Amino acid sequence: MDQAGYGLVETMRVHDGRIPFLERHLARLGRSLGELGLPKPSQDVVALVQPFAGTGEAVLRLEVRDGRASVTVRELPLLEPPTLITASEPHQSYPHKTTERDCFSDAGREAEVAEADDALLLTPEGWVAEGTVWTVFWWDRDALRTPALDLGILPGVGRTRVLELVQRADQGRYRKQALAGKSLFLTNAVRGIVPIASLDGVPVPVDSRTAELARRFWPDA
Repeated sequence: MDQAGYGLVETMRVHDGRIPFLERHLARLGRSLGELGLPKPSQDVVALVQPFAGTGEAVLRLEVRDGRASVTVRELPLLEPPTLITASEPHQSYPHKTTERDCFSDAGREAEVAEADDALLLTPEGWVAEGTVWTVFWWDRDALRTPALDLGILPGVGRTRVLELVQRADQGRYRKQALAGKSLFLTNAVRGIVPIASLDGVPVPVDSRTAELARRFWPDA
């Protein structure tokens, strides 16, 4: 990857006046900087983001580019269950949260044209991958399932948190047909856990276990 012109991003939630997953975000950022051979920021990143704690509920976007870090703040997105389409745009490997997000941007525009809220991407081979900014999970009887990291999906902070909360979660390669009739939800470190309302126009069934996980998602202070 050409190091010029792109950066790394961490998108964090300010929840109840705290940044509950700050250490995890910074750890992932550090790993990616090292693996990609990018310069570390010259500023103290913790000192940059901490002034935003105490603001109640917000979203922080930390970007590191060419050894410089910057932070912007915005309001929370809508947290209502979204309607999804399956994007025709194929998923591209995204193991690091970089600013090079063309496939996700294209999928998002496709969803907008289809009057859906968001899109689920499949790999070029047809495996279920991830959403534009989130990981997908679904209940399959007693098991919780999600795509495996070796598909090139982002090792999301929200994904890791969900895996901590369940006794059993199967990570693998699944065709879209595996989602039929299942109760789906999305997760990331901004939205937490949000049930999915429909996929390609088909309503998604509700599962009470999703609401229980959502209640436990945000760690105690």
